[in-house]
Amino acid sequence: MTAKNYSYDYDAAYEAADYIKQSLHSQPITAIVSGSGLGAIEQIITDKIIIDSVNIPYWPSSTAPGHEGKIIAGKIHDRDVIMLQGRVHYYEGYSMKAITFPVRVLGLLGVREYIATNASGAINKNFRLGEVIAIRDHINLMGTNPLIGPNDSRFNERFPDMTNAYDKKFLAILESFGLKSGVYAAFTGPSFETPAEVKMAGLLGADLAGMSTVPEVIIAHSMGMRVCALSCAANAAAGIDPEHILSSQEVLDNVKKSAHELADIISRLIKFLNQE
Repeated sequence: MTAKNYSYDYDAAYEAADYIKQSLHSQPITAIVSGSGLGAIEQIITDKIIIDSVNIPYWPSSTAPGHEGKIIAGKIHDRDVIMLQGRVHYYEGYSMKAITFPVRVLGLLGVREYIATNASGAINKNFRLGEVIAIRDHINLMGTNPLIGPNDSRFNERFPDMTNAYDKKFLAILESFGLKSGVYAAFTGPSFETPAEVKMAGLLGADLAGMSTVPEVIIAHSMGMRVCALSCAANAAAGIDPEHILSSQEVLDNVKKSAHELADIISRLIKFLNQE
């Protein structure tokens, strides 16, 4: 049986969480998920414990470039954190249940705060390439939802209100750092969006376009975690510069340039959380 055929139910999540717990020295409070090419965030983590996700029961393996598939537990400013160095995506052929399974496991580990990072295409022309943007809301254009199907009340309530999915206190802190905020439109990928799709998303109010994060945010919020999402505007979205051809390598190159800035933002954010 391949990982794509697992049910990813409560019992599977519990087993995976129990496996991870055996390697931890303390319970993580804050989780960080690094997007494409953003693995450098691990440099701000001290007292590291590295877990190879290949050994975790039911854990889906990433096939996307820039996603290493490691889990790093440790501390940032004495706060217990756990970092997923990469994620799996809907476009890889996994189900919604599979791509959000790691979030379920984090919830069962007792994580209270979920910080997602990603790379995106800038629809808003006021965003410079490589700029880190705080996501304040999203538009789900993936055509599905990870909560579809039988509901297990041990995980979450059936109909979560998504009005404040992105924590307002997090956003206020990030804006105090001088970050701009924007609305993220999630497409399935793996093809980049067409200029017409980007134009449509812009008319709907989107500032960024990407292929991840939204399913994870829905699950994290439904499980009661406070959510923060940071996006690196790695390229101009399709059609913004009509002569430019998009590529995954361009995304990775531009994200790499912003990784240290993003790490610094997360470090400063954790300092604020320690003062709450």
